[in-house]
Amino acid sequence: MSKKIVFAKDAIPPMPVFSQATIAKGMVYCSGNIGCTNEFVVVEGGVHAQTRRALENLTIVLKAAGSGLEHIVKANIYLTDMGDFKAMNEVYAEFFEKEKDNMPARTCVAVAALPLGANFEIECTAVVPE
Repeated sequence: MSKKIVFAKDAIPPMPVFSQATIAKGMVYCSGNIGCTNEFVVVEGGVHAQTRRALENLTIVLKAAGSGLEHIVKANIYLTDMGDFKAMNEVYAEFFEKEKDNMPARTCVAVAALPLGANFEIECTAVVPE
């Protein structure tokens, strides 16, 4: 099986132990994204700002892979506090058009901690359209 590693120069750089995304068999598998700057500083403003920044970064990575948010089939979200669920969903909904009946499947779980002390992380699998 051949695979292609995705690198988006405008996105948060990957750590040396993983890639931003990998493409295989028409699917793109995106690594987790937290709401931080390209210098690995978590953005201020809590879960709203972190969700927005992580989804903006994910958009850049998906575009570099030849895909986009509209092609996500499954997203996994990690929160350090389920009390942030409603606030996170408010921002998340801004990035997906409900009227197009194109919401991806999704899981959201609480975790003890995330890298750099972030409150939010998202990873996804998306189709690379032909």
